[in-house]
Amino acid sequence: MSIGMMAELPLHYSPWTSMQTPFVSKPIKRSAFLDVYRGSAVLLMIIFHFFWDLQNFGFIEFSVYDPFWVHFRSLILTLFLTAIGWSTYITLTKTKRPSFWKRDLKLFISAGAISLATYLAMPNQWIYFGILHFIFVASLLIRPIARWPLGCALLGAAITFIYQSTDWLFFPNAFSTITDYIVLPKRTLDIVFPFPWIGVVLIGPLLGYLNWHKCPTPEHAITHVLAFMGRYALPIYLIHQVFLFSLVASVKMVLTL
Repeated sequence: MSIGMMAELPLHYSPWTSMQTPFVSKPIKRSAFLDVYRGSAVLLMIIFHFFWDLQNFGFIEFSVYDPFWVHFRSLILTLFLTAIGWSTYITLTKTKRPSFWKRDLKLFISAGAISLATYLAMPNQWIYFGILHFIFVASLLIRPIARWPLGCALLGAAITFIYQSTDWLFFPNAFSTITDYIVLPKRTLDIVFPFPWIGVVLIGPLLGYLNWHKCPTPEHAITHVLAFMGRYALPIYLIHQVFLFSLVASVKMVLTL
């Protein structure tokens, strides 16, 4: 599995994912704090998937819908998705002619690769709109308005508040309605719905406006590791579960000999 999260509608969220600082025509200095921030999300994602693999092979028992794991996934998503709006704001405001096409191409190809790989491996559960697909679409949506961080944050907070306090943005039958017209599996390994997560993306530019990326980071081995993971979040996302799944499967095979 690419992200190790089983979604069966109407359960409608799954966590995660990843992005890298947008490509610009004149590269700006990377923010160590933002890299550590994103790297923390990568580390939490790896931890979640490791436990998912242990559960999948019968080493431990738990439900990913237990409150602890629901909040754990939400934290991972929040870190990843705020980083989208945050890094977009930095690129748009710190460069004269920002260019995103290389980054967009990487995301598009990576999302397509996840869909193809899961379709070939598990055609009844393949990923057609997981975290990478959502990040790709959200990146396009946030770009025209990221220069106005206060307005973005107000809109994002409003979306989040409305979702949490009312059922106006809750569409439990949306998936089943879509699958009536489009041939898609009823179960998928990962799915991210727009609400409330687009609101979280919209809050991201405010972090850039507040200059969080200029916060100092301590010179420590842990921060260096996290910064590395943040810089290479996308390739780590693409390969980490293959490694973890193979590792746990190998241990299971040895123990059952």
